[in-house]
Amino acid sequence: MSVSGRKAVVLLSGGLDSATVLAMAEADGFSLYAMSFLYGQRHAVELDCARAMAAQSSVIEHREVEIDLGSLGGSALTTDTEVPKHNSVDELPNEIPSTYVPARNTIFLSYALAWAEVLEATDIFIGVNALDYSGYPDCRPEYIAAFEELANLATAAGVGGNRLAIHTPLIHLTKAEIIKRGLSLGVDYGKTTSCYDPAPGGVACGHCDSCLLRLKGFSEVGVVDPRPYK
Repeated sequence: MSVSGRKAVVLLSGGLDSATVLAMAEADGFSLYAMSFLYGQRHAVELDCARAMAAQSSVIEHREVEIDLGSLGGSALTTDTEVPKHNSVDELPNEIPSTYVPARNTIFLSYALAWAEVLEATDIFIGVNALDYSGYPDCRPEYIAAFEELANLATAAGVGGNRLAIHTPLIHLTKAEIIKRGLSLGVDYGKTTSCYDPAPGGVACGHCDSCLLRLKGFSEVGVVDPRPYK
């Protein structure tokens, strides 16, 4: 089925994964509506990256939603809790890290779902990944499948027969495969940020989970990461 011109809501964080998903949805011919969140994260520089990405793409409208998840606590990304740092990917613990933000993807997808219904769109894109990732439970395929089922039970559109699909084109790709795909689509990764604890000005720390996984991906591709690091 042709998707040419079909509306899609793309969750756009400003990171490497969401930039790649945006480019993939654009290449597939969707009419793009991007949604980003200022949720109390310490790495708010990513919102600047999201704005830049939306501006240089064919995004028709870019919505920025402000939510105070920091007031709830529970995450090193929204509180003054120290972000865990490591020297290599091999040191990453096999457990859900303190950077997990409780229910974040559920909240983000719910906002995207609401906007999609208003737009009469039946497609939502999110850049979750279940291979080279930090172990967050809301990035797993079974979670996405469950949310998609909920979306079609909880909306007038779904009940009326206009089934909504949650697209996760990166979910089974390694970080290197994601980068290769993005480079083939012309993604400028120098305008993305992945760091959980950036210095003023957005310089990446190079030692948080996200930085290490990103650097590993670029190393495996054989390309220098264009993002500045400490």
